[in-house]
Amino acid sequence: MAPKSDSAETIVLNFVNEQNRPLNSQNAADALQKFNLKKAAVQKALDSLADNRKISFKEYGKQKIYIARQDQFDIPNSEDLSQMKEENTKLQGQLAEQKRAISEVEGEIRTLQSNLTLEQIRKKEAKLKEEVSEIEDKLVKLRRGVALVRPEDRKAVENIYSDKISQWRKRKRMFKELWDAITENSSKDLKEFKEELGIENDEDLGVSLQSFSDLLQHGKKRARGQ
Repeated sequence: MAPKSDSAETIVLNFVNEQNRPLNSQNAADALQKFNLKKAAVQKALDSLADNRKISFKEYGKQKIYIARQDQFDIPNSEDLSQMKEENTKLQGQLAEQKRAISEVEGEIRTLQSNLTLEQIRKKEAKLKEEVSEIEDKLVKLRRGVALVRPEDRKAVENIYSDKISQWRKRKRMFKELWDAITENSSKDLKEFKEELGIENDEDLGVSLQSFSDLLQHGKKRARGQ
């Protein structure tokens, strides 16, 4: 049920005074929908309030602009305005200080939340002690000359290594035979010929097949000695 005209006027008057800015009927109607006031009722209330000089209005063409009567408000003088500005500045400073304090507290909270709890610290300590103990055991075994690699793992690695050495030796031999056949009757300088073809052999790269073969033999002898 729509409110009575007098109650509608009271609502509209309170709204106009609270806003204390120029308003048209549409502005007021949009804002007062929550009171179930229709635009026609708002317009009627505005006109009635203006006729009774409870609010002021001006006409701009076909549109009326309404505003609260300014003589009902206490207008501060220059001294009051200066005091209000000082108070505002003071309040702004207090607000900034409060914001800084809140920011510091929030930072401390985040720091505390990121720290480990006592229980987490104890668990981490126990885990680290266990890791240290395992490392110390391995160190003792190394000092005693005990192999930390299982025999089957060592054998698998040796087999792979031996296979690679065999392929290296085979390809080295194949290259030598092919190179000798190509250069047998060549009058070119062999070094320049290799550079021209972009060929690099073991000697050019500073590696030795024999040294890698010796590593394999040395490893097998060491394993037998253990």
